[in-house]
Amino acid sequence: MYRKEIILIGGGGHCRSCIDVIESVQEFKIAGIVEQPGKTKSILGYPVLGSDKDLENLKNIYEYALITIGQMGSSMLRQKIFNHLKKLGFALPVMVSSLAHVSRYASLGEGTIVMHQAMVNVGASIGRNCILNTKCLVEHDAKIGDHTHISTGAVLNGETMIGSGSFVGSNATIVQGARFPDNLFFKAGSLVCSERDGQAMKENHGF
Repeated sequence: MYRKEIILIGGGGHCRSCIDVIESVQEFKIAGIVEQPGKTKSILGYPVLGSDKDLENLKNIYEYALITIGQMGSSMLRQKIFNHLKKLGFALPVMVSSLAHVSRYASLGEGTIVMHQAMVNVGASIGRNCILNTKCLVEHDAKIGDHTHISTGAVLNGETMIGSGSFVGSNATIVQGARFPDNLFFKAGSLVCSERDGQAMKENHGF
C-alpha cells in the first residue's frame, strides 16, 4: 500500500507519542524529523532531517508536515510554527489514532492529532492544530478553538466551548454548556463550572 511521506516538526516526548499514533494509522510514512541543531541524530529510528532553517528546502521534497511539539500552557510556539508551515505551503493532515473514536458527525481542523483512546462524540467541532491527548473525552456538540491542547483524561461535557490557544490539564472536567474565551489555562484535576473559574486561571498564569 502506498503511504504518503510526512515530516514531523519537533523531537521531544510529544513527538514520540505522535510517532506511535502515526504508525498505528498506516496512511503516512514518516520521512524524518525537524529538530534543533545538534540535539540528536535520530528518534525512534527516524532520522533528523535538519532544523527550522531547512524547512523551505524540505518543502521542495515533502508535501506533508505535522507539528509534534507539545503544549504546556502557552500555545504561542505551536501557533508560530503552524503559520510558518502554512506560509511555506505544507499540507497539515488530521491524524487520528486507530485506537481513538471520532464520530463521523464530528469535525476536526487541519493539523489536529487525536491520540490513543481519545473520544470525540457527535457534533463536536475541533479547531486547527489541536492536541486531543490520550483518553480525553470531548462530548457531543462541544467546540474547541484552534491551537488548544486537551490533556490526558480531561473531560469536556456536552455543548462546552473552549476558546483558541487554551490548555485543559490532565483529568480536568468542564461542566456541560460552560463557555470560555481564548487563551485560558485549566489546571490538572480541576472542576470548571463557569467563565469566572477559567478567567481566574488566566490571571494566575499570566496569559
